[in-house]
Amino acid sequence: MDELKLYTWIAVGGTFSLYFFIAWWARAGSTSEFYAAGGGITPLQNGMAIGADWMSAASFISMAGLIAFLGYGGSVFLMGWTGGYVLLALCLAPYMRKHGKFTVPEFIGDRYYSKAARIVAVVCLIIASLTYIIGQMKGVGVAFSRFLEVEYDMGLYIGMFVVFVYATLGGMKGITYTQIAQYVVLITAYTIPAVFISLQLTGNPIPQLGLGSTLADGSGVYLLDKLDTVVSELGFKEYTTSTLGDVEMFAYTLSLMIGTAGLPHVIMRFFTVPSVKAARQSAGYALVFIALLYTVAPAVGAMARFNLMNTIEPAAGQNLEYAERPQWFKEWEKTGLLAFEDKNGDGKVQYTADKATNEMVKVDRDIMVLANPAIANLPNWVIALVAAGGLAAALSTAAGLLLAISSAISHDLMKGVLVPDMDEKTELMASRIVMTISVCVAGYLGLNPPGFAAGTFALAFGLAASSIFPALMMGIFSKKMSSKAAIAGMCSGIGVTMLYVFQHKGIMFIPGTSFLGGMEPNWFFGISPNAFGSVGAFVNFVVAFAMLKVTGPAPSHIQDLVTNFRTPHGEVAGAHNH
Repeated sequence: MDELKLYTWIAVGGTFSLYFFIAWWARAGSTSEFYAAGGGITPLQNGMAIGADWMSAASFISMAGLIAFLGYGGSVFLMGWTGGYVLLALCLAPYMRKHGKFTVPEFIGDRYYSKAARIVAVVCLIIASLTYIIGQMKGVGVAFSRFLEVEYDMGLYIGMFVVFVYATLGGMKGITYTQIAQYVVLITAYTIPAVFISLQLTGNPIPQLGLGSTLADGSGVYLLDKLDTVVSELGFKEYTTSTLGDVEMFAYTLSLMIGTAGLPHVIMRFFTVPSVKAARQSAGYALVFIALLYTVAPAVGAMARFNLMNTIEPAAGQNLEYAERPQWFKEWEKTGLLAFEDKNGDGKVQYTADKATNEMVKVDRDIMVLANPAIANLPNWVIALVAAGGLAAALSTAAGLLLAISSAISHDLMKGVLVPDMDEKTELMASRIVMTISVCVAGYLGLNPPGFAAGTFALAFGLAASSIFPALMMGIFSKKMSSKAAIAGMCSGIGVTMLYVFQHKGIMFIPGTSFLGGMEPNWFFGISPNAFGSVGAFVNFVVAFAMLKVTGPAPSHIQDLVTNFRTPHGEVAGAHNH
């Protein structure tokens, strides 16, 4: 066994052992512990757990890769995801915590005094969460297949087993304490390589400052200026000026932002603290913990792109001899995520923006963060740490999503609608059975992702944006909003979004590229399917308020309920209401 593989097994095996130990120690004994960790998590602990829940494989693996290739245009992910979290923390979480229920559909069912509304919310939650979980499972498979040198499928099975153990044993209680450990692992794994690479390239140990510093070679040239020169010479867009179209950028950022605020697995975290005050405090802590990674991501993306370009073209007009390609290149070729084709037969690697002459026929964006330490020739223990961090990020969010799905089915559908007199012991058993089924379904979707959702995280945010977010906002800030109006809004919002996605089967990250190839000629105002959630949300609001004119306002006792959870006085800390 080579040194890197040994370090990787130690890092991954050690962290997994820790997760198993925590799951056994924190196993749930009641539905309150399974759904909301008994409501006894401190704000600091919850802030770390939210950070881990939040920083999925999308944040850890994909975001810096997108920034590496999109350049400035990649800032939509930073702005959208961070802005959405702030929106959630300020406008939704405290009020929903004051209402004191376990799940998002339960809140919607109470607020809209309707089992039908609760069922619609369950369906919307499952559609958004399953779409999102496909990306997490891909992250698990990619990380395992490369670093443990097992097949992608085998990597996915191992990941499924790990999540199954700590999610079914402990529920929210086990997941919370496991996510605290996972946050420490993933933030360490993200920042240590970034510090090393920033020092190596600019002499500045702080990556956020290194991004705007001059190169350490004494040339006096700024890192970003050099990167602009390198990529533009090869025909790519300048890194610091490339952007999406104005309408697309606005729609994409808005879709990510309101989709973030509507993601049920993040909202659920606010039900685990003992009071509204603690919910607000945990939001503040989480923002600090999230910022540690999000402010480093642009530096990681830019430096990864810089190192990749300099490896393939070490000097102007010179190209890497394919026979002399470095070890990391060979290892990623084995996974199929990096591919070279010698089109002109000269044995050298030409990497250009021109498809006719470009010989790097595949450079998967998802490899950038994981390959970055090896490209920069960092020590093997750092490379192994990144593998453990990537897995921690994917597993933590997968667990949160699975809990959101299983609680929606067991607590909202079974206990809330179908079998209301179910006792607590039976409900806890049902929760674990549903969790097991959810893990199997998530694994299947990871192995066989449906075409419309393959390769994209943004679609899940669009689905949440168009269905759940408007229902929550109107439920809190419009006392008169009625059940029929809210149901019509949710159905029309998610309906129009899914219709648009299925119509344009090629899911695109940027205009001009799609998995099917080519530019879609009939995009609505140039808005890609990934950014369409913002339009779906607008449709949701318009339909709901139009229906409200027809159906009349909510009953007076519901309006009093809204007034109560919007009033900061007289909150009762502690027990959840049933």
